[in-house]
Amino acid sequence: MKIISPCLASVINLLLVSTLLISCNKNDNTTQPQIADKDSVGCLIANDFYAVHFSVYLKPSHSKQGNAVEDREALLTPYCQELPNTGKAFFAADLIDRDVRKTPIGIRLVELEKTGKDDKKAESFKELKTVLEMAPKLYPRGVVEAQADIAKEGYYALYLAIGGDEALSEDDRLRIQIHVGGNPYALITKNIIPLSIGLGVFVVVVTIVLAVLRKKRKTGKADDSGSSKDESLNDEQ
Repeated sequence: MKIISPCLASVINLLLVSTLLISCNKNDNTTQPQIADKDSVGCLIANDFYAVHFSVYLKPSHSKQGNAVEDREALLTPYCQELPNTGKAFFAADLIDRDVRKTPIGIRLVELEKTGKDDKKAESFKELKTVLEMAPKLYPRGVVEAQADIAKEGYYALYLAIGGDEALSEDDRLRIQIHVGGNPYALITKNIIPLSIGLGVFVVVVTIVLAVLRKKRKTGKADDSGSSKDESLNDEQ
């Protein structure tokens, strides 16, 4: 039976540790689970009872008149909870639970003022005014759509009242916080940088370990060769 060398065991341990670190990095606890991916459309927003795949398309307010190509490219760029600038916003929420399609859903977009330090918590904001409000209705195709003109940078909240007028509890209101005037890929950058550093360190450590293993292997072969020569000389004598 082959015995795993200490160096090889170290490599295996490093692999396990790096896997755990990557998993922990993906499961960062926030008040609302969200997955932002630069190459995917939108992100996942959920509370304890409901979940939607949310995306925002934006026609910038500073777009040039008559530049159809620029406007089309802008409208084909999906965002999640971070919009780079003001403009006409088109919201889309794909209902993951098919049963919700049979339930009326009301929509309300409000402008917020930040009053606390933690922008991840709803209690850190107060409502300033209602920007958009739509009466509850059914969405049998499973896509809740709305549009609104956003004239100011800052924080907003889009509420989906699942159950319409009967959505009395907080659990029946899915809150989607939006920030206008920020970096739409901030979450990706925040996750990639530490992950890249960790992987870089891991590669360096593995390279050193493998170099030590090769050196030991060569040394072992040289010792075996020297021992064989000594045995041959003794036999001749």
